[in-house]
Amino acid sequence: MKKLFLSAALAALTGAPVLAGVSGHGEGHSAHGSHGEQMAAGMPGNRSKVSRTVKVIMKETEDGEMIFTPSAMEFKQGETIRFMVVNKGELDHEFVLDTSERNALHKEAMAGGMEQHNTPNAVTLEPGKRGEVIWNFSNGGTFEFACLIPGHYESGMYGQVAVQ
Repeated sequence: MKKLFLSAALAALTGAPVLAGVSGHGEGHSAHGSHGEQMAAGMPGNRSKVSRTVKVIMKETEDGEMIFTPSAMEFKQGETIRFMVVNKGELDHEFVLDTSERNALHKEAMAGGMEQHNTPNAVTLEPGKRGEVIWNFSNGGTFEFACLIPGHYESGMYGQVAVQ
């Protein structure tokens, strides 16, 4: 009991998010894939093995939708993709690549203010900023990219990734 209390107090003092592992990562690292942790959607890619670059635009529309362009993507299993992500909107947006189930969990944690993004499968950008995610699609399947900032997903900010 004393150990539990000390752990909780230490987490509160350091500001550590309670659900940091929701996105599949419990420790902080950059969005550039600083370690090779395997996830259902694949794993961080190596810059020297990038197969191609895909530009992803994040923005709001005049009718209030929040969108990604492109809204769907298709890759081959084993490809390493450099996602060059650009926020052309007027609000902060993020690009999070994972399964739809894990994104749903992560979205709940974000709504509760208990999640931060400092993972190789995600990048959060202020308006006018650029970032990147380098990702190896080591597994086949259907995955999702999404903005999990509260209200953004509900405004249409998600898309599908098919990996053959």
